[in-house]
Amino acid sequence: MKNYQIGILDGETKLGRYMTFSIYSIPNIAAALKSLKEIIDTQYTVVGLGKSLITALGIEIPGLRTMPAQTVGGIEIPSTPQSLWIWLRGTDRGEILHRSRKIEACLADAFTITSVIDSFQYDKNRDLGGYEDGTENPERDDALEAAIDHTDIEGLNGGSFVAVQQWLHDLDVFEQMDKERQDNTFGRHADSNEEFDAPSSAHVKRTAQEDFEPEAFMIRRSMPWADGMDSGLVFVSFANNLDKFEAVMNRMIGNDDGIIDALFDFTRPINGAYYWCPPTKGGKLKLSSLGL
Repeated sequence: MKNYQIGILDGETKLGRYMTFSIYSIPNIAAALKSLKEIIDTQYTVVGLGKSLITALGIEIPGLRTMPAQTVGGIEIPSTPQSLWIWLRGTDRGEILHRSRKIEACLADAFTITSVIDSFQYDKNRDLGGYEDGTENPERDDALEAAIDHTDIEGLNGGSFVAVQQWLHDLDVFEQMDKERQDNTFGRHADSNEEFDAPSSAHVKRTAQEDFEPEAFMIRRSMPWADGMDSGLVFVSFANNLDKFEAVMNRMIGNDDGIIDALFDFTRPINGAYYWCPPTKGGKLKLSSLGL
């Protein structure tokens, strides 16, 4: 049986909901997490634990840290860490709502909700700009290698790290670009999804995972979001270590060569955090590394 949260790698997601929580009562954390373990199916509900939660339990997860906040050339990369992150996947918005209410009630003695973001699939995994997202994801065994921790340490094998950012698009700015500039921003043709000899600032040039040393392969599970007339992308990327995400972000903001990713011409992250996704045993969260 698989020892990781199946939802990390499992197929497409039609609808999603992202919930974050802060700690309300440290003495009640253990009971709340044990209850959560019993009510969720990790194929459809993925759980990530933040650094503050791990610290509150008096333990350490090697490799888990707080996302660094950065400001480069007027671009701000915010860090907004939370204690607990939960990604609900499904096909029925009502069912997801009721599932999230059940989770909230289960955690209420120890945690308080800090944010809820609903997401959706747009035209077979396209960003709202119209370009396919996650096309460079590794597959099958390569996906397992990229996203899942294969350490021999008890309680950590099967775990994963996730970087989460909510990006806010300015679609008015994007729609004012001509087709050539839009394609040059992403480095792909929107209609065919084919790469071409784009400028060095193109997103695919900035983030080509095989171009890093060591290579920075991750599994992207991003989805669009919309709230009123505001919209963007919830960037979600799973990896077996957080160095990969930081290497890619540093290149996007030009820390290594001064070239800034063209995406920043129309979109910016408005929050961001790292979490550790515990392994599983018998289909349930395995929390032995937390002493639970």
